[in-house]
Amino acid sequence: MKVILQDDVKDLGKVGDLVNVSNGYARNFLFPRKLAMEATEKKVAEWKHLQQVAEAKKKKAQSKRKELIEKLSGVTLTFQVEAGETEKIFGSVTHFDVSNELEQQGFSVDKRDIVIAEQIKVLGQHKATVNLGEGLETEITLVVERK
Repeated sequence: MKVILQDDVKDLGKVGDLVNVSNGYARNFLFPRKLAMEATEKKVAEWKHLQQVAEAKKKKAQSKRKELIEKLSGVTLTFQVEAGETEKIFGSVTHFDVSNELEQQGFSVDKRDIVIAEQIKVLGQHKATVNLGEGLETEITLVVERK
């Protein structure tokens, strides 16, 4: 029996997959738990259409992410912070700070997409990586100066 998965099922597939399972497995396990629905002709046609729409949206989003990565490459952010005499700053520069600074410059980047190798706790020049998934990443420069 062909079914369309409505939820991830371990060792079977992910949401939206069209899979072939035994009748008993579908009737006794998948259907009662609302993990799948029977793949009738109408539902399969609807599923194919939804897959095409999702693919188009995915391509559009990926092109936007590529464009953002191209704009971000070579960007330098400057942070003015309080620091002690030993060039150690009070606090640290975090993903959140970098995300806010990028947003002020017109880039919309989520703080979870910013990777800082080690905490920034001293003045100077540091590197951070913006990783937007699917191999799309670029490195930005962070300059931390005394206020």
